[in-house]
Amino acid sequence: MSHVRSLNKVILVGRVGKDPEITHIPSIEKDVAKFSLATNEGYMDQNKQWKDITEWHNIIAWGWNVQKIEKNVSKGSMILIEGKLKTRKWQDKNGQDRRTTEIHVDNLVILEKSDRSSSYSAGQQDDRSQSPEQGTDQFSQQDQIKPPPEKDINEFPYDESDSDPF
Repeated sequence: MSHVRSLNKVILVGRVGKDPEITHIPSIEKDVAKFSLATNEGYMDQNKQWKDITEWHNIIAWGWNVQKIEKNVSKGSMILIEGKLKTRKWQDKNGQDRRTTEIHVDNLVILEKSDRSSSYSAGQQDDRSQSPEQGTDQFSQQDQIKPPPEKDINEFPYDESDSDPF
């Protein structure tokens, strides 16, 4: 039998759904960043009405990507992520077995910072020119995105007794 290799690679381009949560895990002396990312696609229905579909992804980043995220990424930022899918099994507060699929970041590219990004101070003006079509509602599409259910992204158990949190 041949030695066939497989590939686990994900490439996503989307908007950050809420400010990233940065946590330090003392047992392994590493920082982790987690946040949600929305990707949109659409189609024309039978009545010739445009329908948007938003898919939410749970994003996890380790290592040097955490500093990059902490300094440059906030709710509304448009980013490109390269990574891999990982599914982990865990128990919720009621003892029920749960499974979560996450994208673990290998590479992150910031395509557009949010106006809410920490790189713009309160008194600092954004000198990027805006076309009349853009107006002040540059992020109007992002504002229409519904936030993900809190339980999907926030239920990220940390077990300090184990050296590998996954």
